[in-house]
Amino acid sequence: MKRSQINAIMAEAAETIRTHGFALPPFAHWSPDDFAARRDAARHVIDARCGWDITDFGSGRFDRIGLFLFTLRNGLLDDLRRGGGMCYAEKLLIAQRDQLTPMHTHRIKAEDIINRGGATLLVQLHGSDDRGGFAEDRGGTVWCDGIRRPYAPGDILRLEPGQSVTLRPGDWHAFWAEGGTVLIGEVSTVNDDETDNVFRDPVGRFAAIEEDTAPTHLLVSDYRRWLG
Repeated sequence: MKRSQINAIMAEAAETIRTHGFALPPFAHWSPDDFAARRDAARHVIDARCGWDITDFGSGRFDRIGLFLFTLRNGLLDDLRRGGGMCYAEKLLIAQRDQLTPMHTHRIKAEDIINRGGATLLVQLHGSDDRGGFAEDRGGTVWCDGIRRPYAPGDILRLEPGQSVTLRPGDWHAFWAEGGTVLIGEVSTVNDDETDNVFRDPVGRFAAIEEDTAPTHLLVSDYRRWLG
């Protein structure tokens, strides 16, 4: 993805979030120089990889296979391992119309996926085999707004604004928006996007970036190179 495209997606996403009545935290508005100047005070933001995250999953077609994410808050895996401290995370996501997030699961993270507003969010589900791999012929059980819902392999949930689904490790899922853009909330246990995303098909979790212009804001995948 070109940096100019990422900058444009950020600006459009910020407006979408604003129109739904949400406000991003102050660090969302920092320039790269602002972040560098505050890197010591913002060490948890950096270590927990909070902030902007835009990916085309290596497809080169963000409008068809891609996702916008902003991690609002996140604990650390050490907290989760010892069973105390900040063991939770929260994100905002934006799925554009017919834009696919590919089939995947998590080994550690349990998450609520919430339609915060906009169009309809479609979530396709599959279960796991005995080793935790994708199972074409297995279903499972999820909870929709606290109500138990068994699913057959390949079932598609339709989440209207205000509705949610709880996904646990081993619930394979892909999702996309139908009829327009959807603002999605994600509330979960600690989020580790570097190691805890397991995709059915080989994809790149983070976009390769062509630096055709300066970044407006840093992506979480920029932190190591820009901030150390």
